[in-house]
Amino acid sequence: MVDTDSHTQEVRRRRVFYIPGYDPIHPRRYRELYRKEAAAQAAISGYDITLSPKTGGGAYGWQVDSVQDGATTHAEVEVLVWSDIVRGSMSNTIAATYLQLLRTSWEYIVTGALRRLMRLRKGPVIAALYPVGALILQLVLALAAGGAGFALIGLSAPWIGWGATLIGALVWGALTVAVLRWFKARDGKFYAYYLMHDYAYSAQSRGANPPPLEQRMAQFADTVAQALTQDVDEVLVVGHSSGAHLAVSILADVLRAGRMPKGGPRLAFLSLGQVVPMVSFLRGAWRLRADLAWLSACGDLTWVDVTAPGDGCAFALCDPVAVSGVAPDDKRWPLVFSAQFTKSLTPETWARLRWRFFRLHFQYLCAFDRPLDYDYFRITAGPLSLATRYAGRPPSASRIDVAASKFTSVRP
Repeated sequence: MVDTDSHTQEVRRRRVFYIPGYDPIHPRRYRELYRKEAAAQAAISGYDITLSPKTGGGAYGWQVDSVQDGATTHAEVEVLVWSDIVRGSMSNTIAATYLQLLRTSWEYIVTGALRRLMRLRKGPVIAALYPVGALILQLVLALAAGGAGFALIGLSAPWIGWGATLIGALVWGALTVAVLRWFKARDGKFYAYYLMHDYAYSAQSRGANPPPLEQRMAQFADTVAQALTQDVDEVLVVGHSSGAHLAVSILADVLRAGRMPKGGPRLAFLSLGQVVPMVSFLRGAWRLRADLAWLSACGDLTWVDVTAPGDGCAFALCDPVAVSGVAPDDKRWPLVFSAQFTKSLTPETWARLRWRFFRLHFQYLCAFDRPLDYDYFRITAGPLSLATRYAGRPPSASRIDVAASKFTSVRP
């Protein structure tokens, strides 16, 4: 990483596009997270940063003004919203969710994708198996509760005769449904249904993007392309979690279509906590694999991929292009390195967060007690471009860049 003080200011105005993962929550959540964590990081790192409301129409967002190392920078941050698509993809019925469980498990297990993913990182695969195990356990407990009710009714058989069996069966069914509904109503604590919908969303089309998502991605591409024609110094696209593989295809579409004007802003891509292999390893993910291969050799942008082994929900230090088996001979991206949670957080903070897996998956967007060479708020609101900030920065020595996917074709 370069020394900021040794460089003149490159970026005075920046457009930032944040693409969230599979998240049904309103995008104001990301504004509040940025506001809170930016203030915390500024206090730790000794710079100034303030947020103000977004002006004009368009996507949901906010403005950021920051003074870092004596340089003043203005950024407009927008969330590229697809939470409505996420909500629409979530089944409202218990039976449909269990059907998703069967279909998703079949797709990953029978094709061998699950076994190959396990060879890369066990953490995200365990996270993927969690909703399967949790939903099966919930079903077993529900059936057990129903069975207990049936047994109690059976004790009354000497008095009500043959009707005890019928009544017992009705009680069994009613208790089973009641317990399953109880678990579903409390999924904000268990996350079983939410995660099942997440993994099922890609598996249902074997890795291809559903038509509504493709339409939204085309709109996102238009938004990014328009920003590249504006009077800014850098256009930065941030893809977090599942949003990382969406960003890959969006940027590939923009650049392949020649929509980056000469002499325009620098284009940068920051992928955080990516789970690309969960999709690229599926047999129908031709589009994503083709986009990964093309973008990895493109000289019109800078692509930095940041993960951390402490994040059990991400494929930490897995080069998404290489492990997908589509790395071309002239591959140059991404630069893969670790945010090093165990070093950039104090032992006290790490102990507090270590088992909060979902919170750690968002740590890339948060403040660090003792930041090393990764600071989200310097990247999104500081005076250096992503390219200059990490010029000469070597990739992490422990990165995984060996092809592991069974499916490597880039066209049907």
